[in-house]
Amino acid sequence: MSTPPLASGPEAPHALRPLLDTVLEALDSGARARGGPLPAGGPETVAARVREAVGEVLPDQGDQHALRSLVHAFAEGAADPAHPLCAAHLHCPPLAIATAADLAASALNPSLDSWDQAPAASELEMLVAGALAREIYGDGQRAATETPDSLITTGGTESNQLALLLAREVYGGSVRLVCGANAHHSLARAAWLLGLPEPAVVPAPAGTLDPTALDETLTRLPGPLLVAATAGTTDAGLIDPLPEIAARCAAHGARLHIDAAYGGGLLFSTRHRAELTGLDAADTVTLDLHKLGWQPIAAGLLAVKDPRDLTTLRQRADYLNAADDTEAGLPDLLGRSLRTTRRPDVLKLAVTLKTLGRSGLGTLVDQVCARAREFAALVHDHPGFALHAPPVISTVLFRPAGATDDTVAAVRRALLTDGRAVLGRTRLDGRLWLKATLLNPATGPDDLAALLHLVAARRATLVEGHTPR
Repeated sequence: MSTPPLASGPEAPHALRPLLDTVLEALDSGARARGGPLPAGGPETVAARVREAVGEVLPDQGDQHALRSLVHAFAEGAADPAHPLCAAHLHCPPLAIATAADLAASALNPSLDSWDQAPAASELEMLVAGALAREIYGDGQRAATETPDSLITTGGTESNQLALLLAREVYGGSVRLVCGANAHHSLARAAWLLGLPEPAVVPAPAGTLDPTALDETLTRLPGPLLVAATAGTTDAGLIDPLPEIAARCAAHGARLHIDAAYGGGLLFSTRHRAELTGLDAADTVTLDLHKLGWQPIAAGLLAVKDPRDLTTLRQRADYLNAADDTEAGLPDLLGRSLRTTRRPDVLKLAVTLKTLGRSGLGTLVDQVCARAREFAALVHDHPGFALHAPPVISTVLFRPAGATDDTVAAVRRALLTDGRAVLGRTRLDGRLWLKATLLNPATGPDDLAALLHLVAARRATLVEGHTPR
């Protein structure tokens, strides 16, 4: 049997072109077979279809049609974030340009744990990481040792964990996390993983961290303390009052981390950037550009105001960063992540930033924020629905008027099983709400109206036993 062709090398273009045609055809046929934003039938139906397509996972003899059949099954059974009625989660439709760049990264397969595995990728990462850190903190008049930096991560969860780790080490081995009741679950999990004390949870009665309650907590607790604020909550897309929180932290000598995994993309928008006023006061900031950045997963970052905080990550492994190699000028990459082997996720970021520029990305941000306001207006004006509040970013919470929580949950599950629409759920103010997270810039007014109609029709079917005209 001949050696299978490789993805890079002199024969790679010839080998990849027909395979890419196969993949594109299978993606198209799978999407047409799916027919909507989600495969119909629920978990058991989807699982059975996948098992049938796979058959024997590791057969004695290979199947040369596996690429076509499995990509088709993968696409047929996918939740398609590019479908306008797929609006449940912070799960964006990736840009074609970013996806194409990701193919190049996969083909060349650099590993960012030593320079000799990733010569160009390591320099590209430094350039992009620095530029995005300056987008948060500005160029300012800092000394060279204080030039902000960022690390590329797998997403908000890893970034938040890194932020807690850096805080712990800056304070000499222990720190107490103080966060709002609205904070992402990854923060409490990170405290547990790092062996930190139980987090102090501050009330967030309006969905955002209460600065007065924070001040009382900081006054009461002994230090050292790390306050974690949120710019774009997962549940409702709300932004904590960042300037007030930063002022409380400064007054009490507490370190500040801001989880802007969702809201950080507002930085690109001239219209919405001011909603992140106070972000630059944070010691560390989480960004996640596979949300409001339209990147294929993964595309997270942790920005650091003072790069000296990163010294705690330095490690020595002679086969990767021998002292004499680094002294001779080979870059040392081990201090830029907790991981060793790392994909060059920076390439898709660099291509997107360079291709679209700030104005192009800002336009996308403005579009999804506008769609959210339009959808909220539809809900508000419809007598059959209740709106939780006007959207801050691109998340809209709503529910059928007069419905019980059980009915709200059942409507959502019925739509998922039908494969007709994908909505999220969240509990706020003691009630269960449907959540539409609008991240698709191509979604139009007719799509928004269709989504609301589907929810109304499914509610009527479940509760009243008939389908409205």
